[in-house]
Amino acid sequence: MTDRAYAESRYRHPELEHAYGEGVHLLDDPVAWSLLTRLCSPETTQPEFGRLLALLYQGLAHAVFAAELPRARVDAPTRMASTHREAVYRGVALARNAKAVTVAIARAGTVPSQVVFELLNELLDPVCVRQDHLFMSRTTNAAGEVTGVAWHDAKIGKDIGGRYVFFPDPMGATGSSMASALDHYHTALEGKPARCVAMHLMVTPEYIRKVKTSHPTTVIYALRLDRGLSTEAALSARPGERWDEERGLTDTQYIVPGAGGVGELLNNAWV
Repeated sequence: MTDRAYAESRYRHPELEHAYGEGVHLLDDPVAWSLLTRLCSPETTQPEFGRLLALLYQGLAHAVFAAELPRARVDAPTRMASTHREAVYRGVALARNAKAVTVAIARAGTVPSQVVFELLNELLDPVCVRQDHLFMSRTTNAAGEVTGVAWHDAKIGKDIGGRYVFFPDPMGATGSSMASALDHYHTALEGKPARCVAMHLMVTPEYIRKVKTSHPTTVIYALRLDRGLSTEAALSARPGERWDEERGLTDTQYIVPGAGGVGELLNNAWV
């Protein structure tokens, strides 16, 4: 018989309360906040920076997959089954036949996507798992302000129908790159994705507004909300209650408090 305790899963990760609407998950995770504080410190460089980034995405991926991927009933004998016929786990696990794609957005998203890809291969049937690669960068004007996104290249599988598509990109700043990537996955490929999920270390209020306006069905997960340039009234209120007074970007679209150039730090390449 199935143990009633494992007949279904009610997994819910703890989250900060906010007024940004559905599909926005700001995780309440002091372990992640501790690691993220170290990652953002001016003293943190490679190789510590890379180790911390991988640790943070392992934890974030755990929370996201437990909440977003479909579940299935399993009947799995253990090693004790040779001597005890009751030694069978009968309960819930992730559905191994779920189809998933992780999208590596160069440069900062390359390592996070590889972490996500490896964990997906452990949890699902590897035949159902794919990693895509996008090469894009911000375009700026003479004042250093972001004006858009330039695509340089892409290696993407054509089939997207019924797949869970994950975008593990550390910094959700303006939302322009994510909106461009989502445009492509919704319009240029074959089929309709089961769900598109953005996975970030930190996001700004500007990012949330951009993505949820252009692609309202996208699910956003973040370990931290950065709105350090907001008014005192907004900072004293629940996130999203005074959205028009919230600001997390400088005039040249860098996040405050932020972490600096994650792509540059990750690659030790300041270009």
